[in-house]
Amino acid sequence: MSIGVDFQVDADIVFDVDISLDIHRLSGEQLAHSQMRAGGCDAAWLPRGSYVAHALAPRIALEPGRYVANLALWHRDDSTETKAGAAALEFEVSSGSGDGPQFSWQLESRANTPPVSALSWQRGDSDWFYKHFRHAALTITSYLLGDSDLLKGRILDVGCGDGITDLGIALRKRPLEFVGIDPFPDFERLPKILSERGLSPDIIPKNLRFIAADANDIPFPDDHFDVLVSWGSVEHMAGGYAKALQEMRRVLKPDGLLMIAPGLYYSDVGNHMGEFRFAQREPYVHLKRPPEWIREQILLGDIEPLDRCGWEPTMEQHWKFISELNPITVPGFERELRDLGFEPWRVALRTHDRVDYTPELQRYSFVDLAVGELLLSAYNRKHRL
Repeated sequence: MSIGVDFQVDADIVFDVDISLDIHRLSGEQLAHSQMRAGGCDAAWLPRGSYVAHALAPRIALEPGRYVANLALWHRDDSTETKAGAAALEFEVSSGSGDGPQFSWQLESRANTPPVSALSWQRGDSDWFYKHFRHAALTITSYLLGDSDLLKGRILDVGCGDGITDLGIALRKRPLEFVGIDPFPDFERLPKILSERGLSPDIIPKNLRFIAADANDIPFPDDHFDVLVSWGSVEHMAGGYAKALQEMRRVLKPDGLLMIAPGLYYSDVGNHMGEFRFAQREPYVHLKRPPEWIREQILLGDIEPLDRCGWEPTMEQHWKFISELNPITVPGFERELRDLGFEPWRVALRTHDRVDYTPELQRYSFVDLAVGELLLSAYNRKHRL
C-alpha cells in the first residue's frame, strides 16, 4: 500500500517539515495514524522546490470497504508548528484484512529541486553544518533562551566563526537585526558553504550581517543589543577575556539576555585536541605532558580531522589555538559573571561519565576534571550594581 503526497515549498527555506496521515472509515472511525517525522524521515529543513513524500505499508492491513485518507502538511514557523495545507482522499479496498496499516516514509525531490540526499540533515550530528545550523541554533534559542521575545530585537554573536549558527537563528527567529563579529573573517565562506549543501546563498536574510571585529573593542554603542550570544569563543581570546566580558556587558541592554558557552580547559574535551590520536589515547594529556611534548605531537599531524565545511587549519594553527587557550573553570567563570552583574537564568552542565585519576591529576578538583561543558543564559542586571 502506498500513498504519495506532492507539495511545493515557495519560501526560500522552511524548517521541520512533517506530514500527518490519518485513515478513517467513512463512518468516521479512525484506523491508522502516521507522521513522516515519526516514520523515520525527519526533514529538518527544505529549500524552495517541489517534493513528493511516499507513505509505504508492506501490506494492505484494511478490511474490504471504503476509506478516507486525511493528509496535512506542517512546518515550524519560529517556535510554532503551522499547518501549511491539507487534503482528503477517498479510496476503496477490495481485499485485505487487519487492524490498520503501519507506514514508513520516503521523501524525494522533483526536477529542478536540490536533491534531498544532498541536505546535511541526512547525516545528522556527524555533519558540521547540521550541528550548527540546527542543533546549536535550537540549543541557543529554545533550550537556553526559552524562545524569549527578546530574540525579535537586536542580537549580537561574539566569535561567530563561519556564521552557520547565526544564519540558523536569524532564519528561525527573524530578529530586527543580527550581527556576528569575529577577528577572523571565516564568515566570508558562508555563501560557498550554502551552495555546496544544496542551499542558495539567497537565503541569507538582509537583517544578518558580519563584521571583522575584536571582542575587546565591540564597534557598537552602549545598550544596543537585546541578546548577546557567545559559544566557544572566550576560551580562544589571546591574553584573556576579561575586557571582552566587560564589552559584552556594555553593549547589552539592561535586562538583556546573554547566552554564553565557554570551553572548560581542565576537562578532557577542553584541550581542543579531540581530533589528534595521541590525545584520544591518553585522557587529560594536556594536564599530564609538558607543552613542548604536546607541540611535537601536534606537528606530526596524526589526526582524524573534523569536517569544518571546507576549512582545514594547519598543524601550526592547531598549536596556536591550543597554546592560547584560557584556563576557564566553572566556579571561576560563575564568579566573573556575577561580579559584572549577570544574573543566571538557565544553566546546563555536561559531565564526563567517569574520571580516572592518575598521579598527575591529583592536584585538580573533581568539578574541574568532570565537567566537560558549561552552557548558560543570564540577564544583564548592570543597572542594579
